[in-house]
This record gives sequence, C-alpha cells and structure tokens, in this order.
Amino acid sequence: MSIFPRISLKPEVTDYLKSVFLNKEVLAAVGHQEAESRFHKLLSCLSHPPSYTCVRASTHLASLEEIRHKLGEELKKQMCSSSAEEVSLQILPHPRIPDVLLLPVDGPRCVKQLSSEVAVGAQCGSAVLRGAHVFAPGIVASPKSMKAGDRVSVFSDLEGKCTRGATSFQGKKVFVGNGVAEMDRSSIFCTDEPAKGIGVRMIEPLYQSPSFDGVLPELVFLQNLPSVVVGHVLGPCPGERILDMCAAPGGKTCHIAAVMGDQGEVVALDKIRSKIDRIRQNAQMLHLRSIKAYCFNSTQAVSSDAAHVAEGPPFPPESFDRVLLDAPCSGLGQRPNMASTWSLKEICSYQPLQRKLFHAAVRLLKKGGVLVYSTCTVTLAENEEQVAWALDTFPCLTLQPQEPHIGAEGMLGAGLSPKQLRLLQRFSPELIWDQTESTAPLPCRADGDTIGFFIAKFLKT
Repeated sequence: MSIFPRISLKPEVTDYLKSVFLNKEVLAAVGHQEAESRFHKLLSCLSHPPSYTCVRASTHLASLEEIRHKLGEELKKQMCSSSAEEVSLQILPHPRIPDVLLLPVDGPRCVKQLSSEVAVGAQCGSAVLRGAHVFAPGIVASPKSMKAGDRVSVFSDLEGKCTRGATSFQGKKVFVGNGVAEMDRSSIFCTDEPAKGIGVRMIEPLYQSPSFDGVLPELVFLQNLPSVVVGHVLGPCPGERILDMCAAPGGKTCHIAAVMGDQGEVVALDKIRSKIDRIRQNAQMLHLRSIKAYCFNSTQAVSSDAAHVAEGPPFPPESFDRVLLDAPCSGLGQRPNMASTWSLKEICSYQPLQRKLFHAAVRLLKKGGVLVYSTCTVTLAENEEQVAWALDTFPCLTLQPQEPHIGAEGMLGAGLSPKQLRLLQRFSPELIWDQTESTAPLPCRADGDTIGFFIAKFLKT
C-alpha cells in the first residue's frame, strides 16, 4: 500500500494529531511503540480508499435481495460496455446491517503511466479513487493539444497550486489512473460558461470500483458505512418527530425517514439554501414524504417563547422525540484524503460551534428522548472531549448502548471511565489496517476498514 504517500498535512497539524494519539492515557495503556505505530498507520489509511464500496439500499421500496439483483444487472452492463477485461462482480449483504450492500474494491492495481497528463483538484482525485469518472469542472490542467478520444494519465494536485488552464503541472501530485478524454481542451476551459459532464472517462483506475453515476437512483445511495450505522443507532420509530440539525446533503435524513417506514416527521435543517434544495430532491427521488427541510441556523432553532407554535423553525423546547447532531467538524476521518492544507487554527475551530449546537439539541429534545452526536473526524477534542463536556454540562444526559456497535470503543485521554468508553463507537481504520487484511473475507474487513468516524448516544432523563 505504498503507492500513495501518507496524507500530506501541515507540520503543526501533524504534531497536534501525534499529541492526540500519543496522549498520556494511551501511552500508559498500550506503550509508546504501539501508539506510535497506530498513529503512522492512521496517516497511511487516510490517504487510501477503503477496500470496499458501501451502498445503502432503499428497503422501504423493495427487498434487499431484489435491490441486490437489480444492482448486479446494472453494474454488469456498465462494466461490459466500459472494459474489455473479464469482470467478476461481488455484491454482498452486510451481516448485521439490514439495508447495506458491500462491493469489494480492486486496488491498488499496477497501471502504467502515460506521457500525456491531466491534472485534477484534490477533491476530484479522491472521487476517482472511489470509482468516479473525472467531471470537467474538476480538471485544472491538460495538454495543449488534447482532443476527445486521447488517452491520458490523471494526476491529483495535492496542494491546490496548479493554475486553472495550465498545459502542464510539475507540483506535488499523485497518479490516480488512466482514462480517455471525452472533451477537447478548448471545451473544458472555454470562457463563455463552465463545461459540464464527464471530461475524462476512467478506463484504468488505480482502484477499480463501479461508477454509480445514474445507477438505480431510487434504490441505491452511496454512503459510508458509519454514516448508515448512525441512522440505526438513532433508532427512529414510526410516528415519531425527529430533528436532523445539520442535515445536508441529506443522506442521513433520508435514511431516518426510511427506517421509520416514512411514518412520522423528519425535520431537516441547514444554513445553506442550495443544500436544502438538494435534500428535498433526494427525498422526492426516494419517495419519502415525511421529510420537511428548512434553511435555518440550528444554533438558533429553539424558540424563546415556549408557547410558540409554527410548522417551521424556531421550535418550542422539547419538540422532538429524537435529535441527530451530525456536527460540522474538521473532517479528518474522510478517506481517501491525500492532502489537507488546513491550519491548526482551522482544525481546532469547530469545538465552540459543536457546543452551541449541543445546547440547542438538548433544549429541543423531549424528556425520555434520544440524542445522537456524530462526527467524521479523529480528534479527541471533537469527539470524546465533547462527550465528557456534555455529561458535565447537562446532568439530564446519560450515555446509552448503541446497536449496532461494530466500531471500536472510545479513545483514552478525555477522562471518561472504561464503562463510558465502551458505550461510545469510534471507527478507527488504523486499529486493524494491515497489508495482510486484504486477504480476509470482505464482511470481516468492512467494519474496521472505514472512514474515521465517531458516534455517541445519549438519553435525556
């Protein structure tokens, strides 16, 4: 797994993360050598995609087996039309999560680089590593003479330093595979209006996995495994009123509604209008009528008037049976992430916002209600430290067991007791990542080889 370097971070961020993973409690528990090894494994994990693609099936519309069959037929058509290679396709159900299908990823593969190079942004490069083609807006440089039909090698610009429209790029970059240009260079970089559609169709990606663009949009939804786990941990029941506080782009919102059988009400809030439109589009596509999405700042979602009655926000205190706070965070658990240009100040800026949202969440939750807090980052400050703070700040909150619990327990260092740590769920790919793991059966790898993620479940007493 040495094709990519470890994730490229600013030195101050690397030092900060090292202090987190080598804190005194961790060193006392596992020793310096093991702690150091886990930290370096984490940096390696983050720059690589997981060894599988996770798909959430719309089991409120069809059975898992029916969706599995239809997906297999669609992907076989795609693979046969795009490759001359003989394709072996596996689609496996998850043994503990009833609406998840897993598809193994083949990689890293041995792919020979070509002389003609296209550079793409880091976000686009990460998408390619997870099976996407290169869409025109993601291209930042291409050969001056590139025409539709040309074979090209695709490189990801790790530091965002390539000038858009350049004819070559010699900065820090990493190879992600070969493809065929679908557009001339002049069409990609035309000045009249931004080009749309596929700019390079990947035919020899470094990591081979299906493209899900336009594939059964009503029945399958690409979603990281821990993000699906969150919906089940929340445990929504038919007829309940649920709040998703930071809902965009709506994957978890739609999952909550589906788990409830679309019976009840799921209120989705987000500050950005375009993201609310996206949530509504997803809900309509998935035939979910219980979702109500509003453009609103969740930190201000509690009405000062307890007698205030309105369909939309702000809401009176204790308006919801369950609340999901999938909080804005530093996102350092996302994979693949080959580089981050964020400063330490930016990485550490989320804790105050998360606490403001926590205050609103607790006030909006009914007595006897459930609050689930989650992030897609690996820092202690945004995860276990927030749990310790919440338990100290809100005596009405108690930690609850999670089902399913397929991740690891919480990390040492925040002063939580062993019992409390066991109730938390931290998805930590560095704990199991090893080159030998690639030979294990997919369902055995899936629960550990995920993005970095964190889940805590509280009951308001």
